[in-house]
This record gives sequence, structure tokens and C-alpha cells, in this order.
Amino acid sequence: MTNPTTQIALKNNTSSSTVYAYVTGLDINKDNAYAFLQPDGKTLYYPESPSQPQQPLAVDCAIPLGAPGTTNTVTIPQLAGGRIWFVIDNKLTFLLNPGPGIVEPAVTNSDDVNYKLNWGFCEFTCYVDFVSIPIALELRNTAGETQAVQGLPTDGLDQICAQLAEQGASENTGWGELITKSPDGKNLRALSPNSGRIGNGGLFDGYYQTYVDEAWSKYANTDLKIDTQAKWGVVTGRVSSEGLLTFPNAGTFAKPSAVDIFSCSTGPFGSYPIETRDQMGAIGARLAAAFNRSTLVSNPDQPDAIVDGANNYYKTNPTNHYARIVHGVNLDGRGYAFPYDDVVPSGATGPDQAGTVFDGSPELLTVTVGGPNGGDGKGSVGGRDGEKGFFDFAWLKKIMAMLKGIFQAPWGRA
Repeated sequence: MTNPTTQIALKNNTSSSTVYAYVTGLDINKDNAYAFLQPDGKTLYYPESPSQPQQPLAVDCAIPLGAPGTTNTVTIPQLAGGRIWFVIDNKLTFLLNPGPGIVEPAVTNSDDVNYKLNWGFCEFTCYVDFVSIPIALELRNTAGETQAVQGLPTDGLDQICAQLAEQGASENTGWGELITKSPDGKNLRALSPNSGRIGNGGLFDGYYQTYVDEAWSKYANTDLKIDTQAKWGVVTGRVSSEGLLTFPNAGTFAKPSAVDIFSCSTGPFGSYPIETRDQMGAIGARLAAAFNRSTLVSNPDQPDAIVDGANNYYKTNPTNHYARIVHGVNLDGRGYAFPYDDVVPSGATGPDQAGTVFDGSPELLTVTVGGPNGGDGKGSVGGRDGEKGFFDFAWLKKIMAMLKGIFQAPWGRA
């Protein structure tokens, strides 16, 4: 039986004494009402619907972590869609719209009052949208067994930004444009290519065209086999004379653009026939992962196997260099760098790419902010950007810790 609550230890491993956490989610025992954990670490605050948009919260829900090296342990009930937010040297601003709808901090909206602050969050060790503050996870279950995701080193953000800038300069592409600077010129965050396009719609236009053309040419004459890892088993597709990648009795995929590949949710990955929606979703997830990792042309059997810590990923240009760099800088190579980064072959023996900790009997989840050796907190996790209105990011497949019944994922696995 799942415990009704679990403890989360929030550890300050930065060099700042002014670090705050926010815990948010949907209370599954109160009709999925949006809830904030209050500073006492045990009481939930349920925002009421305001009469006007953009209204402040009635309760300050910033949880102080204390001085460097200290830990503040909180207790949470069963939440779906749970997030833990961290901010250094300031507090975050959440606003309310009628509904209530929660206006969350946004890294792609320069008018957001939180935009220039040093913050991040975890749902998962997730870098789907951006990298900022280093966050590590350790889960201990009731039997005393532990699982850990190490996250980024203290200088992880600076390493990532330097490599993005170098990659952009070497191939004259927009990787360096993903870097956001603070007012004093320091690295504040690195956006994913999907997030980077929000403020620059032309970023990466045509980036994947040669690779997509090569894949379509190959699979016009060669079978592409995709293990759906579900009841449909292995399905076989070919590119038809109409130029569509066709999986008989399932559906077709047109050529994706770079934005389709980075988002995994637009163009051919954005809508499927109702009759075969689930099957096409499973195929599309594995196609999108193969494009991001640039393994589709080299391997007609997908998902591609993890070998030597996924050493066969990101070896061909063009590729998702943001994902490549983020995995390379992470201390254990794990972290959710694009929406289907949890796609791995059945029976894979290598480490997961996504950076999950998973247990049906959790006792304590320790979330450490600031990197393993402390510091200014430059280098973190960040999932889907805040939006005006209630968040329902269906394409973001999982949540941080996948604690059955505690942090419950409202989204299905790839």
C-alpha cells in the first residue's frame, strides 16, 4: 500500500544563504486542486479563483532552505504533476488567473518578473526546456535502498554554455543563441532548441533537412522496423511513392522539420488518426528520439541500443547538440534533454538516459540544489516553461521522481 505522504529533504549546497523552494502540484485527494506547500513544510495552500487576471497569491509559499549545507525536510501528500522549484538570492512570483489558472515563471518571456532571476525546477532530472541551477536526486525506500541521479557539477551551466557557443561557431548555426545572460553578463541559463525558437522563430530552420532527406531516401528501399514496446510489437515501415513514411494499418509520417524534431509534438508528430492514435504515438516517440539522437539513418531497427553509456548517440551531424552536451556534462550522463529522452530498447542494460528514480515504497527523497560541491548554483534542471493559465504539458512525459502514488505522473510513458 502506498504511503499517504512522503518526506522530501531539500538540501542547500549553494554558497548562498538565501535559497527558497516551492513545491506545487495537483492534490489527487481534493479533485486535483492546484496546491502549493506552505513554508511550514506540511500545510497545503489552495489558491482561489480571482475576479481579475494576474493576481498575486494570498500566501507566501517560499520555503527557506537555510544556510549553505543545511537541509529542510518537508512532508507532502499525494500530488500529481508535482514540481519543486528553487530560486537563489530572491523569491519567485506566481500569479493567478480566473479558474484558477496558475501563471508560472517563464524562461522564454523576457517581460516575466522572474526572467532575470536564477531559478530552476525539477519534475524528473529534466532539461527539456532549459538548464540553470544544479539539482541532484536521491531516493531512499522503506527498505533502506537508495537510487540517485547526480545531476550537473557546480559549474555545469558554464560548461554547457561554453560548448554551445563553440558548437554554434564551428558550424555557423544557432546553438550559441540558446544562452541567456544575466544583467551582469554571467550565464543565467541555457535554453533547449525547442524553447529557443519561442523568441526566435527562424532558429534552426532547415537544420535537419539533409538528414531527413537521407533517411527518406534510405527507407524508400529499406525496411524501417520500430519496436513499439507495446501490444503492437515490432512494426515495419517504408517511404511510399507519395513521400510518406508509411506503416501499414497504422498511419503515415511526412518529413519533419527541425522544430518538429526538437518539439516531438508538431508536424507529423502532432496529430494522429483517432483509430490508431496510441499506436502512432508509440511509433512517433521512437522516430522522434532517433532523429534527435541521429541514429535513424545508421540503424533500421529502433529504438537504438544503448552501448557504452549511449555512446552511439549524437555521432552524426546534424544532431541535437543541446542534448548531447547536457548528457556529456551531467556527472552520470543522465537527464531528460528532449521530450522522448526516456526511449530506450527493451532489455537495455545500460543506464537510462532520462535520469529517473523510481520506487513503490518511498521513504525519503533528497533534492540537492547547487551541485555536489556547493557553489553559486550555476547549472540545473528545468522542464516545461510556465504559461498563462493552468499547466497541462501533455507532451512532457513524466515527472521528476515517479514515486508511485506520491508524485504521480499524469502523463503516460513514451
